[in-house]
Amino acid sequence: MTQQTNPPLLNNIRIVMVNTSHPGNIGAAARAMKNMGLSRLYLVNPKEYPSLEAISRSVGAVNILDDAVVVNDLNEAISGCVWVAGTSARFRTIEWPILEPEECVQKALENIEQGEIAVVFGNETNGLTNEQMERCNVLLHIPTNPEFSSLNIAAAVQIVCYEFRQALVKIKTKPIRGSKHRYDTMANATQLEGMYGHIRDSLDHLGFFGTKNPDVMMRRLKGLFSRAATTQREVSIIRGICAAIQGKKRPR
Repeated sequence: MTQQTNPPLLNNIRIVMVNTSHPGNIGAAARAMKNMGLSRLYLVNPKEYPSLEAISRSVGAVNILDDAVVVNDLNEAISGCVWVAGTSARFRTIEWPILEPEECVQKALENIEQGEIAVVFGNETNGLTNEQMERCNVLLHIPTNPEFSSLNIAAAVQIVCYEFRQALVKIKTKPIRGSKHRYDTMANATQLEGMYGHIRDSLDHLGFFGTKNPDVMMRRLKGLFSRAATTQREVSIIRGICAAIQGKKRPR
């Protein structure tokens, strides 16, 4: 049997672990990543790291732990990503698209050639907060036995990494099409967050919110733009409109 090589696009995928409380889970997740050829691990404010237990559980994946990027908040971990999936064991009231692993990966692959993507895993006990989920394009839900739905975070990482590897291995070389102008590529997470802040300030300038809860309104708008796969050019247009509403030129 011919040994498979790692698909190069695996390097465009970040695995992000948020507020992980048990260092052993970080090590086990690193091992799961290396099994499937992924190497980009981001840790958001882990409770205990570096850790000998993480090294022990990683077995032969110490290099992934050595190269892990440790940051203080989720915004830093997904900065520059064009598409983000947030994992959740439970359904939310947020009106985000909910996808199972295989369909989530297929959706991710529609954007992976435009830039880096991220899959975000929350704290072992509480998962991701609603505020953190608002930074994601979709909610990734792994269906399990309803009588025993608790899934270890490293096992969840393994499932997602496996789906990415299988999908990318199967992709056949496609003819090169004309490249898009960079402004017609997907807006990344940092650009979208800047746009959301500008929209909120502009609506507040108009007195639009009134007695409405601005957080709820913005959550729905974020869901709208996430589903629309907003491009950099569209972000520029929206921010130009916001600047006109505020009666001033958009800051560079």
